[in-house]
Amino acid sequence: MNAKKSLAFGAAALLLLGAVGCGKQKEDGTVTLTNVSYDPTREFYAAYNEMFQKHYKEETGEELEIVQSHGGSGSQARSVIEGNDADVVTLALAHDITSIENAGLIDAGWIEEFEGNSSPYTSTIAFLVRKGNEKGIEDWDDLTESGVEVITPDPKSSGGACWNFLAAWHYADQKFDGDEEKMKEFASKLYGNVLVMDSGARGATTTFVENGQGDVLIAWENEALLTLKEYPDDYELVTPSVSILAEPSVAIVDENADKNDSQEAAREYLEFLYSDDAQRLIGEHYYRPSNEAVLEEFADTFDLSVDLCTIDDFGGWDQAYEDFFADDAIFDEIYSK
Repeated sequence: MNAKKSLAFGAAALLLLGAVGCGKQKEDGTVTLTNVSYDPTREFYAAYNEMFQKHYKEETGEELEIVQSHGGSGSQARSVIEGNDADVVTLALAHDITSIENAGLIDAGWIEEFEGNSSPYTSTIAFLVRKGNEKGIEDWDDLTESGVEVITPDPKSSGGACWNFLAAWHYADQKFDGDEEKMKEFASKLYGNVLVMDSGARGATTTFVENGQGDVLIAWENEALLTLKEYPDDYELVTPSVSILAEPSVAIVDENADKNDSQEAAREYLEFLYSDDAQRLIGEHYYRPSNEAVLEEFADTFDLSVDLCTIDDFGGWDQAYEDFFADDAIFDEIYSK
């Protein structure tokens, strides 16, 4: 399936979800599991769900139906809080899952429930440019130059956009030796060059790739690599000098899973993400496997030498969200300019 078709399929599938409802155990005993995820995981979970259904059938002898939903990570978290009957969430950042925990739907301590801070795969932030890279975009500085049109989603609705902002902020921190006023000026110039700010990462990719807008897309590494696979003659990947280790998080939505009698299936669904077979599938879909040995098998796919900060450098997600993305925090301050 080419990128245009897969994007259209994802949108159609998301519309269909509103009609079919969410996961419960059917009268015939079939378990229906609902995974509410974020934008760029569509292709991966389409493949993983098929793999896991076979595994589940072999282990239990039971059929498992999996309902999949995608959108901007922050928007997806809000949909669960507002009643989307998710059994599991696989979102772009821990803060989005914490918001569901704070709503009373996920038990405390979820981040320690699975390995690696409940992040079975990671990614980072890179640039996607058009073939030839006419604007000479090589690093974050170049995104602030006059005449450069940037595409990036909105941190208010997209988890990927939050990682984008923090990666740029980390670069500015190094460049200006922690001078916050200069860092804010840098960020203001960068976001002043943003041509379109979509609600989610996949929407931003569509704007850049399908609609032909902008000179550079700030993207998940996996999303950029997927585009290169689909359009090898049209785009180039640019890895900036510094970026961030993005850790998408997973969790069981305990209240829903208990109600739906799907707790056991939900746990197995997330645990199986750490299996060797699933980790290799993760790498094949351009996410970085959390298993270091499997990650090394994909050394030709990923630049493993890039300087990556982590969310801990920002005091963890609760602190980072309060400092940068809450109402009237730094992002609102710089974007208003």
